[in-house]
Amino acid sequence: MHSIFRRGAWLLLLLALGLPAQARLSDAEALNTAGLQRMLSQRTASAYLMLGAEVRSERAAEQLAQGRAQVEVNLQALRDYVPAQDIEAALHKSQQSWQVLDALLGEPPRQERVAPLLDAADAFLADSEALVRAIEQHSGQSTAQLVSRCGRQRMLSQRIAALYLALSWVPSEVQRAEEFERTVAAFEEGLQALRQAPQNSAQISQALDQAEAQWRFARAGFRLAEDARYVPTVVVTTSESLLWKMDALTGEYQRLLETQP
Repeated sequence: MHSIFRRGAWLLLLLALGLPAQARLSDAEALNTAGLQRMLSQRTASAYLMLGAEVRSERAAEQLAQGRAQVEVNLQALRDYVPAQDIEAALHKSQQSWQVLDALLGEPPRQERVAPLLDAADAFLADSEALVRAIEQHSGQSTAQLVSRCGRQRMLSQRIAALYLALSWVPSEVQRAEEFERTVAAFEEGLQALRQAPQNSAQISQALDQAEAQWRFARAGFRLAEDARYVPTVVVTTSESLLWKMDALTGEYQRLLETQP
């Protein structure tokens, strides 16, 4: 399990035991955590679709349970963090949209539930995005934009997987093909923007090179969908690899933000 999820599991255990978890989040940590909520909106939807399409079902069930638990842990940490009214309002709205999505995630996967599920995931994504923007503005640091952008790449990796699974499993979701293409283009654009950031260290630049190599491999699989030759297992696997690469990079940008005066 990746480090950021190990941290979430540890916090969840402490919350369950009724023990104090940790100190209040810093602005950089809160920005990363709110960004993680964006990703989890798509990751939980992707796991639900994996279960429905019977793609790595055992892993999908674990991923769905972990994702739902992680959202709750993150919400608690963000509630403890709130430094301003606009952030509190954005957080409250994201909590409401999460409740709608979480209820749908608790239902058995069926094709007719895919459309409302994806719509609810997008609503939680939009509200989480608004929360990220509020925290970014509150921090007032230029590097905060890099934390936000890189964190958005995590989300896009999982949104790609979710939309691909929907297209491969549910024929009626063909109208989401353009949305899928826009998401692929957005990941490409975001990756190139990160590569051009002047704040990049040698370590970050090397990690970005590795992420781009993985991305090229992933895109080869996406092109197969043009002929309705879907390879969901391959796309899910490569999207997962991209997630962890971008998550590690987000942590690097977070550390840059924390070291700024």
